[in-house]
Amino acid sequence: MSEDRTPGRAPGRTPDRPQDPREVQEFFGVRAADWDRKFPGDGPAFRTAVAEFALRPGDRVLDAGCGTGRALTVLRAAVGPAGTVIGADVTPQMLAAARDAGRDAEGALLLADVARLPLRDGVLDAVFAAGLIAHLPDPTTNLRELARAVRPGGRLALFHPIGRAALAARHGRELTPDDLRAEHNLGPLLAGSGWRMTSYADEETRFLALAVRTG
Repeated sequence: MSEDRTPGRAPGRTPDRPQDPREVQEFFGVRAADWDRKFPGDGPAFRTAVAEFALRPGDRVLDAGCGTGRALTVLRAAVGPAGTVIGADVTPQMLAAARDAGRDAEGALLLADVARLPLRDGVLDAVFAAGLIAHLPDPTTNLRELARAVRPGGRLALFHPIGRAALAARHGRELTPDDLRAEHNLGPLLAGSGWRMTSYADEETRFLALAVRTG
């Protein structure tokens, strides 16, 4: 999910990283069955990120763009049996892979575009989003939609199991100043979308930006 500038595209976008929901479905649909096998070592990074997210027992948390549901087990452990865990994804094949892995036992799986969530205003305490931001067609509007579904003071985690430089190298690209996840870009983006960034980590083995809903 590297995010170089390509002529004719908004900053932070690449031609092989789809943003349109139909493109996302096509891109991930054919990859769903092998997704977990392709990234077998990501578990520790997910666990560390959720631990730093500091969810509380009883919290209501959405895994936005949950894919095969790799975060659901860790999120369930964090919020406990009294909490609510929802995994939302726009790709049916990804949700089917999550069910095949038994992860629907950890939370409700919802076929939905996170840009138009079928959730009431302020119903959530937190949103966890792994690898999502590169696939948002309109990041400001879409992050504002996530904020709509979260109560004031609720939290957001933007996560990836490897850092920006490692991710760019994986795709054979170099980082550019307009990288959407760069701290100098992400902070203002969040501020304009109903969030205030509270911490930022971009390391070889993980990317994690935490934010609080304002208003």
